[in-house]
Amino acid sequence: MSTTLLREAIRRGLRSYGVAGASVAALGCIAAPAIAQDAAKDQKGQALDTIVVTGSNIRRVDIETANPVVTIDRAAIQQSGKLTLGDLVQDLPAVTGPVTNPRVNNGGGTGVSSISLRGLGAARTLVLVNGHRIVNGDVNSIPANAIERIEVLTDGASSVYGSDAVGGVVNFILRSNYQGAEFQADYGISDRDDGQRQGYRFFFGHSTDKGSIMAGVDYNKFDSVLAANREFSKTALYYYYGSAHPAGSSRTPFNQVQLPANLKAQFGGCGSVSKISLTGTGTSLADYHCYNSGRDSFNFQAVGNVELTPQERSNVFLLGNYKLTDNIETYLEVYHNHTQSASQIAPQPIDTLGSPLVVSAQSYYNPFGVDFSNSANRLKTRSVGNGNRITNNSTSTDQVVAGFKGSIGDTGWQWNGYFDYGHTTLLTHTSGFINLAKIGAGIGPSFLNAQGVVQCGTAANPIPLTDCVPFNFFNVFDPATIAAFNTASGNTFTQALAREKSEVLEVNGTLFELPAGSVQLAAGVSHRKDSAATIPDAIEVPDPNNSFICDIGTGCVSPLSGSFSVKEAYAEVLIPVLKDVPFANALNLTVGDRYSKYSNFGSTNNTKFAIEYRPIEDLLLRGTVSKVFRAPTLSNLFAGAASSAPQAVDPCYHLDATALAQHSAGCAGVAPNTTHPNGPPTFEPLPGQTSQINGIVSGSVAAGYNLGPEQGKSFDWGFVYDPHWLPGLSVSADLWRVYLNNEISGITAQNALNLCFLQNGGSTCPLIHRVAAGPSAGQISFVQEPTGNIGRLDAKGFDVQAHYRVPETPIGNFTINFQTTYLDRFADDPAPGTPGDFVQEYAGHYSTGASAIANANFSRWKALAGVNWMLGPWSAGWTVKYVGKFNVGYANLNYGESADQAVPGVQLKYGATVYHNLTAGYNIEPINTRVDVGVDNVTDKQPALLFQNNVLNGNVDPNTFDTIGRFYFARVTVKF
Repeated sequence: MSTTLLREAIRRGLRSYGVAGASVAALGCIAAPAIAQDAAKDQKGQALDTIVVTGSNIRRVDIETANPVVTIDRAAIQQSGKLTLGDLVQDLPAVTGPVTNPRVNNGGGTGVSSISLRGLGAARTLVLVNGHRIVNGDVNSIPANAIERIEVLTDGASSVYGSDAVGGVVNFILRSNYQGAEFQADYGISDRDDGQRQGYRFFFGHSTDKGSIMAGVDYNKFDSVLAANREFSKTALYYYYGSAHPAGSSRTPFNQVQLPANLKAQFGGCGSVSKISLTGTGTSLADYHCYNSGRDSFNFQAVGNVELTPQERSNVFLLGNYKLTDNIETYLEVYHNHTQSASQIAPQPIDTLGSPLVVSAQSYYNPFGVDFSNSANRLKTRSVGNGNRITNNSTSTDQVVAGFKGSIGDTGWQWNGYFDYGHTTLLTHTSGFINLAKIGAGIGPSFLNAQGVVQCGTAANPIPLTDCVPFNFFNVFDPATIAAFNTASGNTFTQALAREKSEVLEVNGTLFELPAGSVQLAAGVSHRKDSAATIPDAIEVPDPNNSFICDIGTGCVSPLSGSFSVKEAYAEVLIPVLKDVPFANALNLTVGDRYSKYSNFGSTNNTKFAIEYRPIEDLLLRGTVSKVFRAPTLSNLFAGAASSAPQAVDPCYHLDATALAQHSAGCAGVAPNTTHPNGPPTFEPLPGQTSQINGIVSGSVAAGYNLGPEQGKSFDWGFVYDPHWLPGLSVSADLWRVYLNNEISGITAQNALNLCFLQNGGSTCPLIHRVAAGPSAGQISFVQEPTGNIGRLDAKGFDVQAHYRVPETPIGNFTINFQTTYLDRFADDPAPGTPGDFVQEYAGHYSTGASAIANANFSRWKALAGVNWMLGPWSAGWTVKYVGKFNVGYANLNYGESADQAVPGVQLKYGATVYHNLTAGYNIEPINTRVDVGVDNVTDKQPALLFQNNVLNGNVDPNTFDTIGRFYFARVTVKF
């Protein structure tokens, strides 16, 4: 290879590399060693002049290939001011749909940030470190100060990496050959004096001609932000009958009591009552009035809920390599992460429906004269006297990669063999929960004895006071009730373990020469074993023989234990077809295939065909067609039953006897329960019923399903234009599409209800369990939500990216970056070809908890733009993040997803959101010190109100939008 050719390849790469905001100076540092090595080693060192770009195993000079890759270099990471990598990567427009981050409280609290490329979910986005799989997909657990750059492949790559690389790949490339040491301190705080963060990092490295060693520590801590401290989240807001209403949960300390029929007239015919005053004992009917959600519901947002969960992380890492001979090198990558995090939600809701509680009609404190239980009348309250429910999570992750690599004589062939081991442990401790099964006889029959003391039992069969203490379940502020709940404390410890180990051997080199260049081959074999286990506390385990009720009533978890292994072999060939001929500056074809044999479901082959065509030097036309697949995860397979609270609307509501008879299977056991003055009786929800119901999620094995992989295809067609007449400019655009068959997904409660109703039968009907008798007859007791291969997923859209390095000016150097993604379609078909099936279009929508893909934002447009400036020791940056307009709810009644809690088919429209971030820095060269300051969300943009009946957290979508507000930070970096 000539030096001129190599220089030209690097020149082309410099114009396009780092579209996500990399500086030209930083990019030059990446490419420069290749030129030096070429001069020193000439042809013998040709392999060292090449690199592997994420999306291929072929080593080559060209950085622009058929694979659409966005690169975030170290300069961009530092300039962003982010302490964790999740905050940085989640801003990319290609990341959309179901993601999580530390702003998610209900359903989060582990400190995890996940990546969902193309909206396909974290399970379909493969995360790598230095091209190696990692056991913990939480990108926040990767030490940020060890990262040289981040390469994001936005195309399916199962032929290259195997399972999970469906939406794309995020590859974190580690630093190498560093000489010196650096220390960094960071501090930040919100405009409202909360959400304080602090971070400290130390990194050192030493390099010689024989090898290098690098090590470092990384510590960061984030304080919580209370929901009560933000205007948008301090009150639980519900949208019904066309307007917003401050309300909350019907599981309220005022109680919500389902009236027996003989008492309804006394209260004017209402179906349920609550206490007039919190100080009332609740032992007399005079203490109650008709329940009104606006007045009597519980505002859980003001009590304990948070908009940013607390997190504390510590990382230690060691990177090293050593040349044993001229042709053999050994290397080691080790890192350890410990994350301490928590979620905090309001005190425990207590409900006799779906719990082991039985409040006796003969209790001395019960003025209603009926039992309250899962099969009788319903009673709801909340243990506010016992404090908030807090879940503390302690996660430890260790990852080790050790191997040898080298060259085969003077042939130019290279080989690499390594062992990759990782394990992670999550220890969860909960407090504020109550073991409802331990409450026992205290709410059973009781009476006032001759001494004027309330005693358990009856006058005819008393229970000694030493054996049982009765208490007033109708007054959660009574000291005796608080004491009884404390005695029945259901605090739990749960341990989750995961382990992954693999052995990999790979080679690459030139097969033979063609007139257009060398035919390159990359091939390899690997073996990987994954195992996992979950060990819950005994009181968390639901009883399958008793409606899956567990002793703490909510937060039920089942044991999990399982493993699988996979053997794989791959090959990838780059064939140069044409070069330097009329109308073809270059034409290359890449063909790849990976064979995977799994221990639990068999084998699969996944192929790839990619083409690169340069009609002229400045223009690259590219296209890729590849098969993609995802194998079931251990939790998909072996997860036992666990409780959930999905949002769902019963399609049998508001139907009269005639309509119910037409859906006898979908509405089995349902009969009209409400009369109307101008129409026939209908079946209606209970008073105070919200959009959340009881659900039981599980893996496929527990539900008796044979779960297989999901398979499909990924397509990408695009161009990259680097005009020689405008140096520094690079523009690219890509059309993409991906589809999956046999989609691995949980069967949601809403899907189960809808399909059973529309088909009036079918496989989802047995998943629905209704109350058989009593005042709540026909109401949903719970819905099972197992994992299965249930449908087809289709997504398509396009990306546009531009990077321009402005020619040097008297006032400094400027770079301009822009990237955007348009989501044209994201359609989920839960049951293709079955009667009553429907296709749900997510593009342009926020999906509520009723959707198969729940609590996810699929705005059609997302964009990220920035301007960077540098003049001598000074630098500054301005970043703009754009999230396009979207809708909540659907007019299509089949979806069962209305933005209005009371009116079906309501759709709310929301406009676009724009965030502005500013940074500035100064290099104090005499003392090797740099100072950076910045402001995130300069305009203090608040998240849109989506309302609590449509979301899980604080009336808003914390997965997508900023809940902290304007935030200031400063950082000092000292190099030695």
